[in-house]
Amino acid sequence: MKIKSAEFVMSNSDVAKCPKSMLPEYAFIGRSNVGKSSLINMLTSRKSLAKTSGRPGKTQLINHFLINKNWHLVDLPGYGYARVSKSAKKVFQKFITQYFALREQLVTAFVLVDIRHNPQPIDLEFMQWLGENGIPFSIIFTKADKLKPKAINRYVDAYKKVLLETWETMPNYFITSSTKDIGKDDVLNYIDGLNANMDLSSN
Repeated sequence: MKIKSAEFVMSNSDVAKCPKSMLPEYAFIGRSNVGKSSLINMLTSRKSLAKTSGRPGKTQLINHFLINKNWHLVDLPGYGYARVSKSAKKVFQKFITQYFALREQLVTAFVLVDIRHNPQPIDLEFMQWLGENGIPFSIIFTKADKLKPKAINRYVDAYKKVLLETWETMPNYFITSSTKDIGKDDVLNYIDGLNANMDLSSN
């Protein structure tokens, strides 16, 4: 898939106010500082479509972007903020769970994980929650440029081992690096394949 257009549509914290169109949606979510904004900018070939920040937890709203006029990329707030109050966390958690519960347009989620770290309980718990609620998702391992190929395989294998303790099969996954454009075509072609199974002309 070649991205010809990427436009910001809206930001909000109320799922009921999300776009009314039935265009397919692909939601990107992960722990704060996992490189989500950089990944979105890499996928769309736009330098600042999603705002990057050195401060974890910068994305605090549901952000919709219209891609190629026929699908939405959704940038969701991270979970596990370092510098956000408990009350604020509860609000974010509430509208994240509402988003997944109420958005019929959602095709699949992409859960971003920093490939350099061992499996984190907060990521595993979130994937478990998605599975229990029947929400399809893929894992996107980020920052692959920081490791050598053998180390990448070692970390992915370690992740598989932990996940297969509770999952029957390893979820679909991608290896990416925003700085080196690694995995860009893999992710976009996957989305393209899912879109091809839907009739987008009637939306």
